[in-house]
Amino acid sequence: MKVFDLVKQFEKFAPKSIAVDGDPIGLQIGSLNQNVHKVMTTLDVRPEVVDEAINNHVDFIFSHHPLIFRPAKNLDLSIPQNEMYAKIIEHHITVYSAHTNLDNAINGMNDWLAERLKLTNTKGLVYQKEINNRKYFMGRIGELPTEMNVLDFANFCKKQFKVEGLRLISNTPNNSIKKVAVLGGDGGKFFNIAKNKGADVYVTGDVYYHVGHDILADKFSVVDPGHHIESICRPYLAKMFREWSNQFEWNIDVIESSLNTDPFTFI
Repeated sequence: MKVFDLVKQFEKFAPKSIAVDGDPIGLQIGSLNQNVHKVMTTLDVRPEVVDEAINNHVDFIFSHHPLIFRPAKNLDLSIPQNEMYAKIIEHHITVYSAHTNLDNAINGMNDWLAERLKLTNTKGLVYQKEINNRKYFMGRIGELPTEMNVLDFANFCKKQFKVEGLRLISNTPNNSIKKVAVLGGDGGKFFNIAKNKGADVYVTGDVYYHVGHDILADKFSVVDPGHHIESICRPYLAKMFREWSNQFEWNIDVIESSLNTDPFTFI
């Protein structure tokens, strides 16, 4: 099969048109006409991930976060990012990234996060756009199977997302909660939408200091387990691609990156 075959099928699931305007999604490096034998799914494309792909004879990397989020100003190979680009090209690897189109997709990233939190009766959180009479939202809001207090829920998040630590923003850790909103990535700016839609607590990453103050002033609770929880995409994407490979007889191998690309360490 060719890169184009997988991309065409994926874009039926998460079309580019549902991405946030200006998001640098799609083909990053390589060719849609390249033959594919082995695909690797990953959250980030970092130098160590590229080395992992090379060592595993991968010829197609499919990532959530764009490889080229900020354009290169030159091709000076003493710069690690540029050296990584050169290595990708040298080893004939194609890289494709699905960012906010995967976030907004129905049964995509935020549904996977909601599933991990065992939420039921989920609905869209932050309205994005309507295409062909179908509304797309970033984030989800739903209900826990049983009530628990804010602190216990924060510990539940640690367990479910397998993180060593997280940030809890709450003046009421003993309050009982039932309705939960979740939005993967940098979603602090949407906390008021979560609150106004009736969430008792909101799960998102990268909450800024002053936003944290606003959350407390609004008597709301937010759990920030970090941006890296979106690495949940690796097994879900891999499963999807394996199913398509069987369905369309692509005969490709699909693996997941095994590396932790979270830049933060709790000490």
